[in-house]
Amino acid sequence: MNPEVQEKRGFFSKIPRKLKWLIVALVFNNVAIGYLLVYLTAFFPELNISAGIVGLLLGLEGAMVLLSIPLGILSDRKGRKKLLLIGTSLVPLPIIMIALTVNVTLLVVAAIILGIAESAALSTWNAIIADQTSLENRDASFSLSFILGNGGVAFGFLLPTFIPTIQALTGLGSIPIHEDLLVIVGLISAITPVWLLRILRGYKETPNPTKLIRGKNFPTLLKFSGINSLIGLGAGFIIPLIPTWLFLKFGTPDTFSGPLLSLSNLTIALAAITSPRLSSRFGLLKAIVVTQGFSTVFMLSLAFVPDVRLAGGLYIIRAALMNVSVPLQDSYLMGIMSQDERGLASAINTVVWRIPNSITTVVGGLILATGRFDIPFYLATVFYVISISLFYTQFRNIRPQS
Repeated sequence: MNPEVQEKRGFFSKIPRKLKWLIVALVFNNVAIGYLLVYLTAFFPELNISAGIVGLLLGLEGAMVLLSIPLGILSDRKGRKKLLLIGTSLVPLPIIMIALTVNVTLLVVAAIILGIAESAALSTWNAIIADQTSLENRDASFSLSFILGNGGVAFGFLLPTFIPTIQALTGLGSIPIHEDLLVIVGLISAITPVWLLRILRGYKETPNPTKLIRGKNFPTLLKFSGINSLIGLGAGFIIPLIPTWLFLKFGTPDTFSGPLLSLSNLTIALAAITSPRLSSRFGLLKAIVVTQGFSTVFMLSLAFVPDVRLAGGLYIIRAALMNVSVPLQDSYLMGIMSQDERGLASAINTVVWRIPNSITTVVGGLILATGRFDIPFYLATVFYVISISLFYTQFRNIRPQS
């Protein structure tokens, strides 16, 4: 196809057809995860489950991504398809478990299983996208994955909005409706592995069974992931706990925070449409640094906000600006790694981001439980500023090669 004609059709027309369907298939998992997050962070506090327990569950789930490293190595050596299918197949089980109990021990088990499922998916997904793309269409592919992923999560966030209507129509109480809805989305999430199995039938991989870790790009990977981990560390203090913060500070239930998170994710998805264009116009690294920098300003402002509606608006702007950079960062990392290092690279980057994030989520929950609603934002801002500054100074002369 003539490049000029393709450019007029848009960035996303360059993405391979099979890859587009793979990206669509994950939407069902994402819808379930979206509602689960609202259920944990907004509905659990309504059941008088403490912010500390909520932070613990999120932290445990995040901590399990340590498994991503051995799974990432395995995906580079043996192939990615089976691991992705296993990860997505596990998702329904912990979701349904959480719907059926408030026993802390069982909730911990569910969080661990969900973390294992996430590890299997995270250690393979970015690498699968990178393996099927080139420098020409990689930014667009990661952006489409990010857009549809956030769109699915946004729909899950939106589901609590319908609960008052369901109550009025059925006469059922809020608690059973919340629980039944979580069971339903858990069952819906099972569509993802079934669809993936169909799409990946005949998918050919070129694993490298001889080498465990290639050394060429490993120092660069560690530097990238180490700097990125500071973002994860800072974000953990408050970002996963925004619905809990809204409930504790303003008394807002999940019928407010759920739609807010949904609108935020839809805004993120729409904003991410600009990601490949920003990269094309200003360069990959500058686009990442500028969007993250502006996002940090809006995040800090949340520490001082006196009104819940203003808080919601500022949070939406913060989230959109910050997440425009996410598909660009994924594309950048995959571009500076060779094909037989990408599973491990994706895994290490995820682990080094999520482990600090999980630890500080527990800390953030404990801080919120004391009634100090501003401190988490101050802590997050400090780590964001350090990370963004280091990323620019250390990577401004390193460009993707493949």
